[in-house]
Amino acid sequence: MKKPILLLLILLSTICFSQENKDLISFNKKEITINPLLQGALYSPLKENKKTNLVILIAGSGPTDRDGNQKGMTNNSLKYLAEDLAKNDIATFSYDKRIIAQMAAGTMDEKTLLFDDFIKDSKDILTFFKNQKKYNKIIIAGHSEGALIGMITANGNADAYISLAGAGRTIDAIIVEQIEKKAPFLKEEVQKNLETLKTGKTFELKNQMLASLFRESVQPYMISWIKYNPQNEIKKLQIPVLILNGTKDLQVTVSEAELLKKAKPEAKLAIIEDMNHIFKEIKGDNSENMKSYTDPNLPVTVKLVTTITLFIKSL
Repeated sequence: MKKPILLLLILLSTICFSQENKDLISFNKKEITINPLLQGALYSPLKENKKTNLVILIAGSGPTDRDGNQKGMTNNSLKYLAEDLAKNDIATFSYDKRIIAQMAAGTMDEKTLLFDDFIKDSKDILTFFKNQKKYNKIIIAGHSEGALIGMITANGNADAYISLAGAGRTIDAIIVEQIEKKAPFLKEEVQKNLETLKTGKTFELKNQMLASLFRESVQPYMISWIKYNPQNEIKKLQIPVLILNGTKDLQVTVSEAELLKKAKPEAKLAIIEDMNHIFKEIKGDNSENMKSYTDPNLPVTVKLVTTITLFIKSL
């Protein structure tokens, strides 16, 4: 009799374990390929229906992947945001920037890359999901540099727009301010170089101290980026807008969000206490803030998820 009893106990424990794992699953995740350059993950609520809304997340600058990570800087900011929104019955698509696929294929050519390429990518993704006619509303949410890309993409195409730590000024104004703080002796030269780029012309860089900003291969990208003014772009939006920023953001200050709000008075502005640039809650100093950029286990702040959820539920 002992053997049947033992088998029964094993069976019961297996059933319980399986049920426990099932209960832990709070959203569905599916790999989606838009085209050879654009791949991402779709996070969907377990009880998806015709009233389900979709958020398309656009990452910030650099070779950032769908999770919000770069080489040597893993923090899972976009991954955790997408998961948390799905748990709140909001489908979310987060994708690898085109340069991820290009780097993997060995076809990355910096001198041919333009800011407008990223705008085209986000528009292609929006069209892909709109053609499915599956979602109630589609919201564009852009982070940092992606916020400007999102503004342009959302205009006339999306049902709502969310700025996540997006700048309120043109990139040249931001660069000059940063140089003035860190290397004021270079300010005049930097301004002169930026003025040249604003005319749509490239130049020969003689000061290699500025190679990270103005190397020959990146100048076309700067020319294509510098022409867009976030304050002008946000004014064009005839849809609900949410502007978000955190008080512990070391890269994009609250004043940038306030500039966007001034340009779009009817937009909702939410300043989240203690949130940094990658959506993490920081109670300590700048050292703790910087460490969060390489902490893949630190969750995004609940306040961010709640604010976005309430905004989308109100649409």
